[in-house]
Amino acid sequence: MSRQIINVAHSPDSDDAFMFYALAKEKIDANGFEFRHTLSDIETLNQKAIQGVYEVSAISFHAFPKVASQYALLSCGSSMGDGYGPMVVAREPFGPEVIGQKTIAIPGLLTTAYLALQIFQPNVKVTVLPFDQILPAVASGKVDLGLIIHEGQLTYETEGVHCVLDLGVWWQEYTDGLPLPLGGNVIRKNLGEPTCVEIDKILKKGIQYSLDNRDAALDYALSFARGMDPKLADRFVGMYVNELTVDYGERGRRALHRLFDESVAKGLLSEKPDLSFVGQTNP
Repeated sequence: MSRQIINVAHSPDSDDAFMFYALAKEKIDANGFEFRHTLSDIETLNQKAIQGVYEVSAISFHAFPKVASQYALLSCGSSMGDGYGPMVVAREPFGPEVIGQKTIAIPGLLTTAYLALQIFQPNVKVTVLPFDQILPAVASGKVDLGLIIHEGQLTYETEGVHCVLDLGVWWQEYTDGLPLPLGGNVIRKNLGEPTCVEIDKILKKGIQYSLDNRDAALDYALSFARGMDPKLADRFVGMYVNELTVDYGERGRRALHRLFDESVAKGLLSEKPDLSFVGQTNP
């Protein structure tokens, strides 16, 4: 009997590679499914999800309202900044007040980093650059400010730039201790509820396997770390693959609701999307 093919799309980053290690290397029972992996940058994944291309995809939460009619949230796979997150950086040691005064290079209009920046300063002026070009552009003076994501959060000082604002730190203070939800995994609803629930269980099992077999999963993830020092890569993976990735839990779900409540309150979104998770009628 042929196995049902499930196309899984995620970013080529060390944290996503770590998360999907067990699935990619067939370390766990796929329960009759054949998972095929596609790797793309997050802004491309957001656009593909809008088109409904992949059965399972990592997306920015900022993009979720645009795909919520086709996709449901999986209960695992979230990336949250728990007291850390995307950063605004500059060549000069500016204070956060410059964020409303200067143009900022951002990694994409649908990234949650940009949404969080808008919650902080709704009238921010931006220009879009690929995420890996932002740090060099700031360091060379091509742009005044840059919004950095991924490993740049750990390496920006080596580029000779300064942190103007850590959005994860700001968000935690602003929300009395909540993590900043950045991205998550979604699944196409037309697979049917039983299939969605089963795949959710398989992905959750895979993430737990990676955490339980950290050294092997990290070795695999290092091949996606863009030449990053292994210790830094380990630290980065630990920041974004943890117990909140295995399951949002009550705290993670409150954080997700708060992100969209703030977005609606600031006029950044017209309405809050349905935040129900696969297998649950209520969020």
